[in-house]
Amino acid sequence: MVKHQYFKDPCWYAAFVIAGVVWGLMDMFVQPITPRNLLHSPEIILFPILLYPVLEEIVFRGLIQGQLILREPWRQQLWGISGANVLTSVMFSALHFVHQAPLMAALVFFPSLVFGYFRDRYQRLLPSICLHIFYNAGFLSLFVFVYPE
Repeated sequence: MVKHQYFKDPCWYAAFVIAGVVWGLMDMFVQPITPRNLLHSPEIILFPILLYPVLEEIVFRGLIQGQLILREPWRQQLWGISGANVLTSVMFSALHFVHQAPLMAALVFFPSLVFGYFRDRYQRLLPSICLHIFYNAGFLSLFVFVYPE
């Protein structure tokens, strides 16, 4: 078994490039959340960049998607996206409606599909966790560097 096969996977690198494109589109079309200087509070930076991605990936991709993929109807795939991934991504997006604007919460569905794709592809959480950390770091950097107080 080859460890860390995803480091040799062009799809893995494409997921990082796509993140940059998404951040650019967000910068152009989405109004920022109330800008604030996030550097005054390290936990406001550390929680969404490190803690939340790890916990969310364990719960959503590890537990929920991991259990759904064991059941035949959810194992079915279309373009590499399993039914388990789609249902998990719907639940993941729904959770974001609690604290985010509706458009932002709905858009969370797409990165969630990317995280779930790599969870299914490698049957491991580490690729999903790494991508989630990267996506959140880029998203948060828009508010620290592009929209500072």
